[in-house]
Amino acid sequence: KQIQIKNALKWRLCFWASFYCVFSASLRLLLVLFSGATVEQFEQAKTKLSVLKRDPGNEMKLRIYALFKQATQGPCNTPKPGLLDFINKAKWDAWRSLGSLSQDDARQQYCDLIGSLVAAEEGEGGGTASDQAAAKHAGSPAAYETLQVTTEDDITTIRLNRPAKKNAITTEMYNEIIVALQQAAKDESVITVFTGAGDFYCSGNDLTNFTRVPEGGVEDMARQAGDLLRKYVKAYIDFPKPLVAVVNGPAVGISVTVLGLFDLVYATERATFHTPFSQLGQSAEGCSSYTFPKMMGVAKASEMLLFNKKLTAVQACELGLVTEVFPDSSFQSEVWTRLKAYAKLPRNSLVLSKQLIRSVEKERLHAVNDAEVERLLERWTSDECFTAIMSFFQGKAKL
Repeated sequence: KQIQIKNALKWRLCFWASFYCVFSASLRLLLVLFSGATVEQFEQAKTKLSVLKRDPGNEMKLRIYALFKQATQGPCNTPKPGLLDFINKAKWDAWRSLGSLSQDDARQQYCDLIGSLVAAEEGEGGGTASDQAAAKHAGSPAAYETLQVTTEDDITTIRLNRPAKKNAITTEMYNEIIVALQQAAKDESVITVFTGAGDFYCSGNDLTNFTRVPEGGVEDMARQAGDLLRKYVKAYIDFPKPLVAVVNGPAVGISVTVLGLFDLVYATERATFHTPFSQLGQSAEGCSSYTFPKMMGVAKASEMLLFNKKLTAVQACELGLVTEVFPDSSFQSEVWTRLKAYAKLPRNSLVLSKQLIRSVEKERLHAVNDAEVERLLERWTSDECFTAIMSFFQGKAKL
């Protein structure tokens, strides 16, 4: 009996030992499967990031940075950088936005994000941000993130759609407008209309564009911004169909300067037109250094472009910048009734007539655009411009 008891105990011990080994191995496997990416996978993701050919953009870079810090150090525990330390403040905000996300989850999200970037690059190849935007929005107006683009009654309407930010133009919006113009040029509509969502037409550049300094420094930022601006203005110069601005409220900066490239500008009596370039240490763009003096005379153009004079809608109309001013109460109904009538005119006749009017100066406008961009590259990298923009942000911080 003792031998039998010993054998039974021995068998049970062997069984439980085997069960424990199997259970431990299974548990380790489950932990690997469900606790997020392994350290090895995380290291592989870091390597993949270093060989990406395409710049993922500043917002994506901040997301990558934040997830990396969260994965390696845990929740943000560093002091908040100063208001004017733009780069580190943006990084700090991105990291802090992750809150109490666990390091395992952050590591997994980091690996997933790098994986998606690699897959997108392999699937789409290279290309500029505008090219990528074109691929994204081809045949899909609803896909725009900063615009509302619709075609109805033979009118394509491009509506700036950041009303909470007074339709300030971000880098993404620049690229989307370029794509929207390219698509409108090819669609079946007769005329194309620009307007703004909310009470503002457009408040000009979103100045946070100037706070997102890439790794290459201010010079690299200026070069990228210059290339984008040149392409943006070129899209207006080359647009073949009648282009109409329906200015539903205040307009600032580049939203004003490109109006000289529109064929009609209708404004509500509430609208104002302001180009505060020297106030920000910058210079004119949108071909306004040529179109404004030609339209309103050198003295009046200088008041706007050099000395930041803000025009009322009536003043802008008197100077030739605006075609007609309407009472605010009837603005939308009157303007759209007129535009729908224009859209019934023969499309090819309008296109060919615009060609005759504009083709004489097209080469000159492209040259002016190039010259303005080159001057802005100098401005953007100057101490004077940097000081002016810092003063602007300091003024906002005191409000």
